[in-house]
Amino acid sequence: MKKFITVAGNIGVGKSSLVHLLSQRLGWQPFYEPVSDNPYLADFYKDMSTWSFHSQTYFLTHRLGVYRQLANCKSSVILDRSLYEDAEIFAQNLYLQGNMSRRDYETYEALYQTLLNFLPTPDLVIYLRASVPTLVKRIKLRDRDYERKISSDYLETLNKAYETWILNFTLCPVLAVPSDNLDFVTHSRHMDLIMKKTREKIAGKEEVIFLPEECN
Repeated sequence: MKKFITVAGNIGVGKSSLVHLLSQRLGWQPFYEPVSDNPYLADFYKDMSTWSFHSQTYFLTHRLGVYRQLANCKSSVILDRSLYEDAEIFAQNLYLQGNMSRRDYETYEALYQTLLNFLPTPDLVIYLRASVPTLVKRIKLRDRDYERKISSDYLETLNKAYETWILNFTLCPVLAVPSDNLDFVTHSRHMDLIMKKTREKIAGKEEVIFLPEECN
């Protein structure tokens, strides 16, 4: 039976890397976030108030196209970041922080709520959880020009929003991965552990957690 997994998490946490590795091991079709293609992103990080609505609308529009592709895909699929995060974390955070006007946010939210009625629900959300120091380190390592102005405060605000979101997320099962302790890109045994837990969760095991001794 065709399955649909989405990988969620803050900027720099390793979503794209995990999608790539999971898709290789499982033989599933990956769908990646269009970061470098967003024509507003560099301007957004320089001036969030001016470009927030434009950038978020671009992501939402592209995400809709991706969902159409994955719905038509015959194989199981893995998605890099979900539509839920675009709206319920990034857009909402911009509004609450005063970087998106009420008018723009209400327009965006109305569009999002309409789209939810037509989009498939994932079978599993893999949530990559990491502290701000880990995020900062990984963002520096990938050295994208437009990410150099991202502040630790902004990442911390997003982390708090993610924790609230995942705590209240009930649409499908969630597997929370402690990414501070698991370097699945460098250490294959860490990736083996994530694969094992993912398979258990997909198979319907009710409680799947990462024990501290497993993450050494």
